[in-house]
Amino acid sequence: MLIVEDTRNKTGKHENKHKYWDEIGTPWLRSALPFGDYWAAPRVAIDTKQDIQEVVANMCGAGKEKARFRRECQKAQAAGCKLIILIEDKRYNVPEDLLGKKIYILNGQTIPGDQAYLAMKMHEERYGVEFWFCDPAESGRVIKELLE
Repeated sequence: MLIVEDTRNKTGKHENKHKYWDEIGTPWLRSALPFGDYWAAPRVAIDTKQDIQEVVANMCGAGKEKARFRRECQKAQAAGCKLIILIEDKRYNVPEDLLGKKIYILNGQTIPGDQAYLAMKMHEERYGVEFWFCDPAESGRVIKELLE
């Protein structure tokens, strides 16, 4: 299996993943992708988020961010590709863990965890998106497993 990483991913921020794939002999390369951060074309794409704050800002924040995130979900769906949002945040295991919490996003704004949970469920139902959580130190392994 070949893992393709989007060239828009910041260089130097994902070295732990690259090191893991190199150690286990999984080939990977960087190339422009139409959506997601990692791909095993054409069936699965993974979009990584550095923490819950990033994905909540994408789904519940300013209008431009929401629209961009929705377009990415729609592109994946139209291509017949499963889009997985991998949230690299070890504080949570499943979307239900957000219920009853407050999520702090930009400028001190908070979003109720229940609203974030409902936004995830809406994206799952409308676009077939899946939301997964993992410890950042395990993201290389989790990405490989999800793409297989």
